[in-house]
Formats: sequence, C-alpha cells, structure tokens
Amino acid sequence: MPDSENPDWTGKQPWRVPDTLLILLSLALLAWLATFVFIPGKFELAGDPARIVGGSFASAPGPMPAPVFGDAERTGLLDFLFAGLVTGDRYSATIGLLAFILILGGVFGMIMKTRAIDAALIASLPDGKASNEWLVVSLFIAFSLGGAVFGMSEEAIALTLVLAPALSRAGYDAITSLVVCYGATQIGFATSWMNPFSVIVAQSIAGLPPMSGMGLRIAIWALFTLAGAVFLWRYARTTRLGNVRNSAASHIVTNSSETVVSFSAAHAAILAVVSAGIGWVAWGVATQGYYLAEIAAQFFAVGLIVAFMAWLAKLPGCNLNALAKAFQDGAAQLLPAALVVAAAKGIVLLLGGDDPAGYSLLNTLLDSAAAITAAAPQWLTAWTMFIAQGVTNLFIVSGSGQASVTMPLMAPLADLSGVERQVAVLAFQLGDGLMNLVVPTSAALMGCLAAARVDYVDWLRFAWKPMLVLMAMASAIMLAAQIGGYS
Repeated sequence: MPDSENPDWTGKQPWRVPDTLLILLSLALLAWLATFVFIPGKFELAGDPARIVGGSFASAPGPMPAPVFGDAERTGLLDFLFAGLVTGDRYSATIGLLAFILILGGVFGMIMKTRAIDAALIASLPDGKASNEWLVVSLFIAFSLGGAVFGMSEEAIALTLVLAPALSRAGYDAITSLVVCYGATQIGFATSWMNPFSVIVAQSIAGLPPMSGMGLRIAIWALFTLAGAVFLWRYARTTRLGNVRNSAASHIVTNSSETVVSFSAAHAAILAVVSAGIGWVAWGVATQGYYLAEIAAQFFAVGLIVAFMAWLAKLPGCNLNALAKAFQDGAAQLLPAALVVAAAKGIVLLLGGDDPAGYSLLNTLLDSAAAITAAAPQWLTAWTMFIAQGVTNLFIVSGSGQASVTMPLMAPLADLSGVERQVAVLAFQLGDGLMNLVVPTSAALMGCLAAARVDYVDWLRFAWKPMLVLMAMASAIMLAAQIGGYS
C-alpha cells in the first residue's frame, strides 16, 4: 500500500541531514552570489616556504563577479565541479589527491576480498569466542592500529558482524563489540600519523610533507589507545560478571550471516605482505621524500602482490575476475569522497582561488578571521580550530571531504594567527575523528549499530562520558602542541 493510503501516514517525512554533495552545492551557489557583493583581496608573501605577511592585505577596487559559465581565466557556477576535478597536476592536492584516494580504495578492496583480516580475527578467538578481557583488549589495540594505518572506518561494520556473536557467546554485551570494533578504529583514525584518507589529505592541502610530525602523533595514538583499552577492560569485565547497569547491556547478538573462514598459511602470507608494504611506505616517505604519486604506486604494488597470492592460493571467491571487481568496488566506495574533494576545490576556485597573492574572496575571509583572532592568544585560536572541526563533522562526515573544505581556510589562517600549520592539521584530525564516535550522520557508526543491534540512543547514553574524557584529552594536547611549537 502506498504511504499516502496508510491511515497512519501523516504526510511528513523525518528530517535528515542533507548529503555532503548537496551541502557543497548549496555552498557553491552562496559562493557564486558572494562574488557579486563582497570585494576580494590579496596578501603579500615572504620567506621560504612563502608565508603571508601580516598586515599586508589589500582589497580589489570592487567586487569581481564570477560568470555562470567559466572560461580559461575564471571558474563559473556551472563548471565549478569540472574545474575542481581537473585543476592541478599529479602532485597537486586535487588531481593527485583524487587519483590517490581511488587507487587506495581499490587496493583495500582487494585486501578485504581475500578475507585475511576476517580469518585472522576468527583464529584469534578460541572456539569462536573471546576467552578473557586481555584478548578483547588485544583486538581493540589491533583495530586501533588499523584505523591509524589504513583509515579503517566502514570496514568496522564487517568486523562487528564477525565479532559480536563471538563476544556474545563469551558473556559480553553488544556495546563491548562496538567499542572493540568501531570505537577502536575511530580512535586510531583520529590520532593517526599516516591515515591516507585524513591526515595525509590535510597535510597535502596545507602544504606539509606527508607523515610529517609523526613522532607526536604516534605518542598521541598510544596515549588514546591505552586510555581506551583500560576503559574497555573495566567495562568488559564488569559486563561479563553481570554487574553492568547500562540498559544497552541487554543487547546481544546470537548469530551472523557471515561465513566463517579458516585462517590459512596464505592468509598469514598476505598479512605479512601488507605489513611489509606499510613499512615500505613509511621508509619511502621518511627517507626518500615520497609523495602522493609514489605512495599510491607503492600501495598499488602491494595490492597486485596480494591479489596474485590470493589467486595462486585459490582462496574462496578470489579468482582474477572477482579480484578485479573487488578493486572496482573498493574504488567505487571512495568515489563520493573524491567528488567531495573536487567540489570543495571548485568552491575555492569560484571564490577566486587559494593563492594568497591573487585576488580572492577566500583572502577576504581570511583577513576577517585573522582580525577576530588577533586579540586572542594563540593557544585559544588553536583550541577553537579543534572545536570548529568537531562541529563541521556533524555535516561533513567524510574525513577527506572535511579536510578539503576546511584546510584551505585553516592553513593560511594558522599563518596569520601565529599557529603552526601542523597544529591546524592536528586540530582537524582530532576534531573530525573523535566526533565520528557519536555523530548520527556517520554511515559507519549507524551501520555498526545495526550490525550489533544497538539503538543509537543506547549508544549515546553509554558513550557520552568516555567521549567527554577523550575531548578533554584532545583539548589538552592541542594546548600543549601549540605552546610547545609543534611543527
């Protein structure tokens, strides 16, 4: 029966946060209209690398309206997305970044197709269930590392489907499985030193070398992961002993539609290759100065080796056509993120571009923001950036998308405010990653909740206290990073 014929149908649909692309389309329209009203400006640059000279802002004689249809000189309203897709070269924060995202998505699609991670997970659980809190904590640390290294997020849904029944049989509730799978990956995502879909994207846009500043980030990851592991150990033990008072403890998962895969020597070899590949990437960045193109090529090589090994070992579902399809599906999953990156770049071009030395409304916005922050201490500006990124995450959940939207403004604003660009990137990744734990607009969170059969309200009732602790820790780190001159 159509909804309109249902006697209970009120004619009203529940309000949902618009898709990120719809938000960006609205911003593009506003940006185009703004070019008719506001006057663009430019700055003087000095130093090596070039940085904005404070107090050098100069306005254009008047507004510089953007056309409807763009040309070689100016981006227009109807071609902003196309301009965002084709601007730059293979090393740029647009074309290079788009290719980087799609290639890595395809590679991780093939790795997940081998089910080596799933098989290793099942093998780590004696008799298909977790035997004690230490094993649960070990899984938490492993998944946090996955979030930091691979940028695992949506993959947590599959992990929850596999792990929730095993933990349930061992006497743990579904909240425990959510903390182990989703909570761990998001803590790793937020504190990563090499997340290809978050920190590397932000550093690329901010003009910083990939994986720069990794020392402090590794320490932050270890601190947050340790805090999460201690909290999980106490909660899991309390749950298993039947003393938990959270209403969500009644949620259990008794079965899974996932087919159990036995861990084999081929799976072990695949995981060894992936681990070696990560080390290879770290070596290339640290000693050879590898950037987006080289890192993408390294991951692609790892993906080809993994696919060949899976085919040679005749792993289930890993014929050549299936592996090629897995690459396509993995890239397709990240296509929305690539489009968000392109749309965000197109909006910047509509405003006049991101060159501080050229006339742009972005520079006018920067000068106004700098005037507001001029009277504030630098540590307060850094902390405000962190809070602003957290709020932005309510509307733009994609890490790469949020970096593309916010970092063109945050990086030069950091220069004008006396905040290190590395601190601005840290504010982005902490604000974006930690808020992923609770924002209802996150597809990964809602998917994990569905897999564990936990209501969002129950999850929020459980998560708000540890979330406050994590936000307080992040705030302290932001202050320490700025005061300590983190760069």
